[in-house]
Amino acid sequence: MAVYKQTYRGYDGARTAAWSRWLITSRYALAPVLSSRLVPFCIAGGLFFPVTCIVFIYMIHSPDLVLLLPPALRGYLTIDGQFFYVFSNVQGTLAFLLTALVAPGLVSPDLVNGGMPLYLGRPFSRVEYVAGKLMVLVGILSLITWIPGLLVFAVQSSMEPWSWTRDNLWLAWALFEGLVVWIGVWSLIGLALSAWVRWRLLAGAAVLGVFFVGAGLGNLINVVLKTTNGTWFDLQEVIRTIWQELLQTAQTTVLGWSEAWTVLAVVVGICVAMLAMRIRPFEVVR
Repeated sequence: MAVYKQTYRGYDGARTAAWSRWLITSRYALAPVLSSRLVPFCIAGGLFFPVTCIVFIYMIHSPDLVLLLPPALRGYLTIDGQFFYVFSNVQGTLAFLLTALVAPGLVSPDLVNGGMPLYLGRPFSRVEYVAGKLMVLVGILSLITWIPGLLVFAVQSSMEPWSWTRDNLWLAWALFEGLVVWIGVWSLIGLALSAWVRWRLLAGAAVLGVFFVGAGLGNLINVVLKTTNGTWFDLQEVIRTIWQELLQTAQTTVLGWSEAWTVLAVVVGICVAMLAMRIRPFEVVR
């Protein structure tokens, strides 16, 4: 536009508050995710087990309905840490699978289409960009993990005297903490792989590979070297160690509490470094 025409006018409309600008990326990243028919279907399927748990709780509080339960289930009539440990394992596995479905489409399109300079050329930091994308995964995974988990706990509390809730309130916090750690780690893994693997199908396969290849590699190391250090590569065993400690169940893993947290800290550090190298306002082409 020629300067002499002087028809350009600066934007004088409403401005988004600085503290909430990072949510803009969440809003626009969430729209294509929810437009897919598969994601809402998977979320609905992820609520099947929590609903089953609520029905189970209702049945064990009804003497007549207890007789309808299979004999194998009558030994699990106590709602305790073991009950929520099983809940965490089931919903945690579903959360990992949903991560492999959703995460590949969050960062890679911006990199493939050269959109990163458009984001970071504005008063918008790299941390805010990653936080906005991360919120999409955390929000979706929360719908099938700790939110229904706390709902199950609330249903159990409503059918017991106040003393039960007072004595077992730590279970709600342990469930929340364990599942939030799990979805946080996998959200970072999903974003990091989405930033480095530009093809969505391969990025999803890479997320699955971290889970299954890590477990297989850990078992191979344990067998060949006759050690237990290979378990460090198995994220499922790592998080199980943390869940068992938080929910105070029988320890079935070979990792220690400090070892498990150290492994997760290393994984988070690697993911942050991977994102820092890829989320940049420019790209050097050789």
